[in-house]
Amino acid sequence: MLAVRYHQGRREEDVFAAKAIKLTSRERRFIKFASVQYDGQLYMTPQDFLESVVEQEPRPRLKRRTLTDKDLASIRDSTPPLKKGSTQMFRSLRDKGIISFTEYLFLLSILTKPQSGFRIAFNMFDTDGNERVDKNEFLVIRRLFSSGKIPKDRMEDEATRQAMEKIFSHAWRDKRGLPSEEDDEKAKSKGNDGSPAENQESQADKDYVDDEQGLQRRHLVDTTLTIHFFGKKGKDELRFEGFRRFMENLQTEVLELEFHEFSKGAETINEVDFAKIMLRYTYLDTDKYDMYLDRLLDRVKDEKGITFEEFRIFCQFLNTLDDFVIAMRMYTLADHPISKDEFHRAVKICTGTSLSPHLVHTVFALFDEDGDGLLSYQEFIAIMKDRLHRGFKSHAKNEGYDAFKECLKQELKSSS
Repeated sequence: MLAVRYHQGRREEDVFAAKAIKLTSRERRFIKFASVQYDGQLYMTPQDFLESVVEQEPRPRLKRRTLTDKDLASIRDSTPPLKKGSTQMFRSLRDKGIISFTEYLFLLSILTKPQSGFRIAFNMFDTDGNERVDKNEFLVIRRLFSSGKIPKDRMEDEATRQAMEKIFSHAWRDKRGLPSEEDDEKAKSKGNDGSPAENQESQADKDYVDDEQGLQRRHLVDTTLTIHFFGKKGKDELRFEGFRRFMENLQTEVLELEFHEFSKGAETINEVDFAKIMLRYTYLDTDKYDMYLDRLLDRVKDEKGITFEEFRIFCQFLNTLDDFVIAMRMYTLADHPISKDEFHRAVKICTGTSLSPHLVHTVFALFDEDGDGLLSYQEFIAIMKDRLHRGFKSHAKNEGYDAFKECLKQELKSSS
């Protein structure tokens, strides 16, 4: 009976998701993992978010849980203030929190930010340049993620405001078949129902789109992030140091989750497990996947293991991959294979930290195609970009039978 109810619940959600025409890969993934809803809007819990970045499928559930006002009050009371944030926060909160779709996009962007990008991210929210972010500024930029519109009075630099709008608005409108900006201009004198524009809803309300998928709704609910950043009353201000610490903690928490999946409580993971983590987001056929692992096993004779600190530093390096590409192109003037010394030097320039000799040896054992002691540059960059973006960038367009084949390959890898 339980199995029947489970399948019925899943079928209802599949029908719900089937209405989602022209959704991006991130939108589809959010809908797939979001386990709660309130007043028609879908939310992830902190646990949902963590699972969405490290798991292929969400936890089995009968159906989405509908939150009550009492649940929201409990979430507000459970959310720690910014000064008590930690690398365990999302895991500690588990299902006692809500994350909106636009916050999901924001959190995903944090995972790929290098340390140097933390200040840029903060400045994006600090629209008046006073080195502090209040709740209203945060909500304005959050609306930008969802609607592509930011009010003129919220950003002093008009050129920057227009550039930011252009980045976000075109994709959102096109995905939803919404009118172009030219059509909007024509409709300014009249509302959608033919009445004068001044009688229409405010621009703030229009910034939230009532879509069929429940990604956006015209009500504002205090989410876990807004409570964490600005307090239960919404009066606190966010400063850069607190923002930097939050971003750093989130990156570390996700990396710990991935690392502990393989370490099983030990202080290290073995070199093959490190390789599996690096390859898990790249679509390789089974033979090629096995080739990488066999190559590693043949070349790494002294298994020392990889510590979490080594793993964390390497993943921080991946967040500077674009800088690394530029550095190597300037150094070699071509996409030639690179030596261990060149690799060491480029990583130090990009991150300010050094990788351990054993980790570099492991990386070269994995990506040195012909055993000449040089890194196969193009192959390394392609696979590391997949790792960095967790498969979203390169393979977001896989649909239908092609997607089925790739899923089958992934299943074969995970069961091996």
